[in-house]
Parts: sequence; structure tokens; C-alpha cells
Amino acid sequence: MQSYYAARAAEYDRIYQKPERQADLRRIEQWLPPLLSGATVLEVACGTGYWTRFIAPVASAVVAIDSAPETLQVARQRVSASNVLFEVGDAYRLAGGRRSFDAAFAGFWFSHVPLERQREFLAGLDAALAPGARVVLLDNLFVEGSSSAIAEQDGNGNTYQVRSLSDGSTHRVLKNFPGEARLHALAAEGLVEHAAYHRWQYYWAFEYRVADPCGERQP
Repeated sequence: MQSYYAARAAEYDRIYQKPERQADLRRIEQWLPPLLSGATVLEVACGTGYWTRFIAPVASAVVAIDSAPETLQVARQRVSASNVLFEVGDAYRLAGGRRSFDAAFAGFWFSHVPLERQREFLAGLDAALAPGARVVLLDNLFVEGSSSAIAEQDGNGNTYQVRSLSDGSTHRVLKNFPGEARLHALAAEGLVEHAAYHRWQYYWAFEYRVADPCGERQP
């Protein structure tokens, strides 16, 4: 996965240029920033910084991580705000040595998490966050004719696409499409409050609050 996105860095943003998705993207670009306003945000798998540029103007601070230095190079050129720090990082090892963030955002990452590691990722993410922190996951719906076809499914139920880059190379990419019920079921297994699912024509979002172990309910 890391090698694929490293190779794709220069052409990554073409996915945001699909004509049929523009109305959804404009709505989400307006919807997302108020949720993270004033927060210290951990952004997981920030890629080329497409969403960082909407978060940075409203956040108190942003630490944006990605595993591919090539995409981070694009992100640093796109977002130069002084309150943003871009770092190479591992989405499965978030808590070590970090402060507790009061918000987190992961755009188009959760669909690349194997089904057998989804609980692990969410638990690790929550461990990096303060009680009451808001989490927003944003990702793709599978839409026939717009999404790349599912090429195969493994024994664990993970689905894969075959994607081509402009250099002619092809890549087998894990891409899952969890439904609302799956997301709520995962959330119910952890210390989660106020989970909500949002759906557009081409995208979904799932937001929740990290529960306070002391029992104080968050608004």
C-alpha cells in the first residue's frame, strides 16, 4: 500500500477531479471544518493534504501523518500554515510519545484497513486522543460506474481493486466498503459516545466522541 501511494503521489488528486463527485465534495468541504474548529487535530493518512487545507484554517493545531514521504512532499507545498506539522507516521502506532489530541480526522484511510485490523486501528486511534475527543472518518461509498470494480475478495472478506497509474503500472489495492451497521458495531465495542453516520451520493462519514472513562457525558 505504501509503495502504491508513493508511486501515485504526483497524480493522487485526480480522484478529486471526477465530474460526478464535485457536488458531494463541495458539501463535505463545508461540512467538515466546523466539526474540528478550535481543536488540536491528529490527521491520519493525510496524503497530499487535500483535506488538511480545509482543517488548518479552523484548527488550533494539526499534526498530519502519512506513511509515504512522497505524498507528504506534495502536502507541504499545498499547506504552509504555521499551525500544521506534517510527519511520516504509522497509522497503527499513534499513541507512543504523543500528547492527547482533542480531535482526529482520517480521510479515505479506513477503507484500506483490513477487516481483521479495524478494531486494532480504532483502539490505537482512541488511545492517542483525550476523553471527549471528536473523531471523523470520511471515505468512499461503492458506486457502480464511478468506483473502480472489485477484482477479488480474500478469505477474511477483504475486497481488492486493480488500479493503473499513468506509467502503465498496475497495483492490487485493498479497498473495503463498510456499511453503516458495520461502523456502528465497531463503535459499540469501544468507549464511544454519540456515534453518527452521514451519507452522500459518493461518500460516507462516521463521527463519534471518545468516551470519558470517568463517566462525564460530552455534548
